[in-house]
Amino acid sequence: MPRVSDLDQAAVLDALDAVYQKVTAAAGGLGEADLMLPSRCAGWAVADVLYHELLDARRALRTFATPATGPADRDDVSYWRDYAPGAGEDSAPGGNGAAAHARYVRIAASAYPPGWLVWEWTETAAAACRAARACCHAAVATQGHVLSVADFAATLAVEAAVHYLDLTAALPSAPEPDPASLALVRRVLTGLLGTPLPAFWDDITAALKGTGREPLTAEDRQALGQLTSAFPLFA
Repeated sequence: MPRVSDLDQAAVLDALDAVYQKVTAAAGGLGEADLMLPSRCAGWAVADVLYHELLDARRALRTFATPATGPADRDDVSYWRDYAPGAGEDSAPGGNGAAAHARYVRIAASAYPPGWLVWEWTETAAAACRAARACCHAAVATQGHVLSVADFAATLAVEAAVHYLDLTAALPSAPEPDPASLALVRRVLTGLLGTPLPAFWDDITAALKGTGREPLTAEDRQALGQLTSAFPLFA
């Protein structure tokens, strides 16, 4: 069962807006060659990560317009248990359908004419943020689960914050990551682990190591002890 959420909905919506604007700012000036640069996601270029994020923004538009009839069965932390490595979630990047999803994303992203993918992301992301602020439902339904609006918006911000780090790995001139959405990532990782992360990890380090994008060092393993085996916490 999910915890009782203590998220402030207005703050979460601000974080979602901010991280989506960061993605838009990073992608806005990219040419076709830039979109083909590698990302932190194995086998994916910048364009592929951007398309994957576009799919999430499209889902947001559907979800904010889909009121739930039952009580919430996930919160902003427990939602990610389905996305833990080995959880068997076919649609999850780390689940059994990872290869099929990766292939679909690469094909779909490559089909866009130059500039169209960035344009569609920009328009859809902005619309998703407006839909989030206009949503008056107590809870919404997505992917077979029910979440409060604040919790669902937090999952979107967490997804975007992690993928922003993927997207900008080869883009040194990209804006700095959004701190509020990275704080939500740390909140999720802490909740999944059940104890605070190493204090010497900043929020970017926590996001990268907590999701398996950077390996744990000997110092990390010493600090985590038996909890080392829980990593990555989600992918």
